[in-house]
Amino acid sequence: MPPRSKVASLPASVKSWLDKALAENNFSEYEMLAGELVARGFAISKSALHRYGQDFESRLSALKLASEQAKAVVAAAPDDEGAVNEALTRLVQEKIFGLLLAGDGKMDVAKVAKAVAELGRASVTQQKWKMEHRETIRKQFATEAAQAVSEELRGADGMSEELEGRIRGILLGKA
Repeated sequence: MPPRSKVASLPASVKSWLDKALAENNFSEYEMLAGELVARGFAISKSALHRYGQDFESRLSALKLASEQAKAVVAAAPDDEGAVNEALTRLVQEKIFGLLLAGDGKMDVAKVAKAVAELGRASVTQQKWKMEHRETIRKQFATEAAQAVSEELRGADGMSEELEGRIRGILLGKA
C-alpha cells in the first residue's frame, strides 16, 4: 500500500490555504506553492502538490458541472413537489452505498454514518414538506372551487344562502 499523501496530513488550516491557493492560481505555480509550504514548515515536493492538485481540480470541476446541471434542471422543470430533491437524495444514497461496497474497508465509517443520518433527516424533511405543500394546495383549490360554485349557482338559480353554505362546507371539508 502506498504511503499516505503528505498533503492529506497537513493541518486543516494549512490544507485550507493550499486548496484556496490552488484554485486562485488556476492549478499551476506548484513550485511557488511548494516554496510557501517550506516557509510554513512543511516539505512537500512540487510533484506531490501536482498530483494532489490534479485530483482536487477534477473533483472541483465535477462539483461545478453537477451544480450547473442541477440549476439547468430546475430552470427547465420547476419542481413544486420536490421530486428533484427526492431523486437527488436517492442518487446520493446509491453513490454512498456503491462507495461502501467498493471501499474495501478504507472508508471513514463515522463520516459515512453521519452522511447517511443527514440523508435520512433530509428525506424526512422532504416528505414533511411535500405533505404540507399538498395540503396547502388542496385548501387553496377547495377555496377557489367553493367561490366559483357559489358565484355560478347564485347567479343562475338564485341559490339560497343556506344551500351555498352547505356546498361551501362540503368543498372546504367543514361539513
